[in-house]
Amino acid sequence: MNSFLATGALALVLAFCGIGDRIKQMSGGDTGNSGASNSSGTGTAKDTTAAEKPSLTAAQQSIQDGASEVKWDDQGISFKVPAGFAKMDVKKESFNYGSPATGFLIASISVMPDSFPADVSIKATYDSALEQLKQGKYKNVRWLEIDGVKGVEWVESPPEEKDGIRRHQWIAFRKYQGQNQQLNIILSTDQTKFDKQSDAFAAILYSLKAGKG
Repeated sequence: MNSFLATGALALVLAFCGIGDRIKQMSGGDTGNSGASNSSGTGTAKDTTAAEKPSLTAAQQSIQDGASEVKWDDQGISFKVPAGFAKMDVKKESFNYGSPATGFLIASISVMPDSFPADVSIKATYDSALEQLKQGKYKNVRWLEIDGVKGVEWVESPPEEKDGIRRHQWIAFRKYQGQNQQLNIILSTDQTKFDKQSDAFAAILYSLKAGKG
């Protein structure tokens, strides 16, 4: 399991190489063209000032209706998870549920300085995700607001490795208990199980209650 999480963390870092440069450029006043739309024939991308909100399919709604609520008390956050998503490890800034059979819910909080440019950073995350979309590494990218928090959602394309890890991910910023926080949520499993679990992953992510305070 440790190797699984380490692999996921490494892949995340590699995927977002260049975001720091984007933040520097954008914070200097160059916000670029925020009107980008479809960037590749291999997927879809939507860039709008007002983010979309989750719209569950009938299958996703059914999964969510039958799921159980689990709480991350330190962060005032909750999710609804289907049967089989067992508690693995919950700490103040990390929250892990799942199993090899069902896939994994991995949520983390990163506390940023008050001066950190959250709006610039999330726009840079979106732009970086668009680049991944153009390269065929992501299946789709969009701005998505969950429980009043605007973030960037994407789903990875199938990896080249037959048993490689595939992710459904959402990153956002929020203010909570006086902190400027980045919220990162990853739903993942190996490629052979991803399509089967994709509705469950969406149902879990879209059930997020992000906490107010």
